[in-house]
Amino acid sequence: MADISGLLRFLDGSPSPSHAVASSVKRLTDSGFEHAGYRTMDPSFFAVERGVVSHRGAAIVWSWPTTSENARKGALVVGAHTDSPCLRVKPRPDSTGAGLSLLEVEVYGGALLNSWLDRDLGAAGVVFDGSGAARLIDERNPVARIPQLAIHLDRDVNEKGLQLNRQLHMRPLWSTGERNFLEHLGVDHSATGFDIVLFDVTPARLVGASADLIASGRLDNLVSCWAGVEAAVLHDGSRPFICVLFDHEEVGSESTTGAAGPLLETAIDELLRARGRAADRFDFVRRSLCISADNAHALHPNYPDRHDARHAPLVNRGPALKMNSNQRYATSGAGAGMLRAVAQDAGIPLQEFVSNNTMPCGSTIGPITATRLGIETIDVGVPQLAMHSARETCGANDPLALRDLLVAVARSNAF
Repeated sequence: MADISGLLRFLDGSPSPSHAVASSVKRLTDSGFEHAGYRTMDPSFFAVERGVVSHRGAAIVWSWPTTSENARKGALVVGAHTDSPCLRVKPRPDSTGAGLSLLEVEVYGGALLNSWLDRDLGAAGVVFDGSGAARLIDERNPVARIPQLAIHLDRDVNEKGLQLNRQLHMRPLWSTGERNFLEHLGVDHSATGFDIVLFDVTPARLVGASADLIASGRLDNLVSCWAGVEAAVLHDGSRPFICVLFDHEEVGSESTTGAAGPLLETAIDELLRARGRAADRFDFVRRSLCISADNAHALHPNYPDRHDARHAPLVNRGPALKMNSNQRYATSGAGAGMLRAVAQDAGIPLQEFVSNNTMPCGSTIGPITATRLGIETIDVGVPQLAMHSARETCGANDPLALRDLLVAVARSNAF
């Protein structure tokens, strides 16, 4: 599994969306891509053939040669998201109780709250000064912990289930006595703004007797971010290739750096303008394809009744094509047929995921991107277990298969 070591490093180096972008930018610039910050860039930067623009927890990556043979082709657009459900530090985080310093946190997204108990937690994120300049912080030492109530004080917990109050029961303790958490991180609250998350400091690991599983935080959806960036690095220039890493998917995507915002379509407009194709926007979008990459629910062996048995992907059997007739996923029949053909030609296993009718179906950036751009969109993702836990599990083969599938689509003549 040596080939998966890059993903493990990426997971460990990306405890927050801003860190995920920084890790992606480093991988890309080390591979010859040029980088610019969104707020400081010159629009002429979009003329470079291999570039990346970063903006807080989001990034736009492209490999777009200007050779005549691909001048009229549409692009493959790969979309993923950098954020994961977690605990975020509130602006005034310090409180006390029982002689201990506590942290006031806000639950971000649909976190599995119980998975955050009794874990060693670090703190990471970004700090902004008054001019908007950003500085990453990364406290790797386990600085906080949320102790669970002892069973002696909650005798029925195993029979009736754990009941957690988000406001009262999710406050981490981080010191004996009264201390200032932001000062501990080197943050001057009076002169800065910040976005700081807590994260499980346990490194990403290969687990299992054959080391064929990955256990890590933030697999949803950093696996897809990694696959998209790696596909950009491997892109052969046969057609325009764009990879977009959005933020805020877990809370609805409605932000300046989310999929519901204008970031991607603005970048596409500028990329076309820089290549003298601004008037061809309709034709370009018509010829393009978007793959929305976001993890899927693998069949859980202890809860098979929660799945549709005929559409339940298995771990390490390949990426899952995600479909939902109520448009929670954007895959159409035409898109599904296209992806199946490419996967078959490339020898890449492809599974199918459709939700059990009694289970609510989550959504992705796929329908949002399809709606904003009018682009054919396919939802696909790596099957995983324990989605939205502080510690998730997926197969070690599937991220590599997703990367290879993205590369195969970019090189195909399927669209």
